[in-house]
Amino acid sequence: MSARPIHALLLAAALAAGCGPASPSVGGAGAAAASDTAGADSTRPDSGPAAPSAAAEAAASTGDSAALVPLALRAKGSATAPVTVYEMSDFQCPFCRRHALETFPVLEKEFVETGKVRWVFLNFPITEIHPNATPAAEFSLCAAREGRFWPAHDLLFRQQQVWAKAANPVPLLTGYIDSIGASPERMLACLRDPSTNAALRHDAEGAARAGARSTPSFYIEGGLMVGAYPPEVFRRVLDSVHAAKTRR
Repeated sequence: MSARPIHALLLAAALAAGCGPASPSVGGAGAAAASDTAGADSTRPDSGPAAPSAAAEAAASTGDSAALVPLALRAKGSATAPVTVYEMSDFQCPFCRRHALETFPVLEKEFVETGKVRWVFLNFPITEIHPNATPAAEFSLCAAREGRFWPAHDLLFRQQQVWAKAANPVPLLTGYIDSIGASPERMLACLRDPSTNAALRHDAEGAARAGARSTPSFYIEGGLMVGAYPPEVFRRVLDSVHAAKTRR
């Protein structure tokens, strides 16, 4: 699927805001050489970056595949949906929060629940400006291993203004375990396990290979959409891509 239809639609839209420093990193290691693209939109052709799923698999080939948290545990919608959207996000990014709480519920109802789109979440913490993004992302991955990713996702964004300001967010985050319906014992063990940070690195590397340089970014069938756009912009893009993918 060419990125051109997406690009044409984005040209008519206002620039969207996003979070993007000079160099996103995970746990102190650079995840990508990123440009400062906050407030910009962009697209990439099929011959450019790989889809995040393929990029994550490629990243895993250089490490312990057991450390991975399968994307299926962070996905909503039918696996046979004609369109897949990979959201690359940072739990401490305020623009990601706006997308999660205001825009995604609309898209979920119109596109995910109707079988048109499968939505997959990847962590891309930008620790240069969001020091608490890594523990939040690790919390989400441990929740995913418990089958509770989406309750954790929603709670982390709803409570972002609380834990994001903490000098040490870990006690606050672990205090959310009961609220998401996960096992305290398994969650705490997972958070202590070094493989959780390794899984996070795989996420970030996959997102970077897909072209993400700021958050939120969305890889949509070969095109990269960057920024927290309102539902009406996503609606035009997803309707166009869905029509192209299902055209006989």
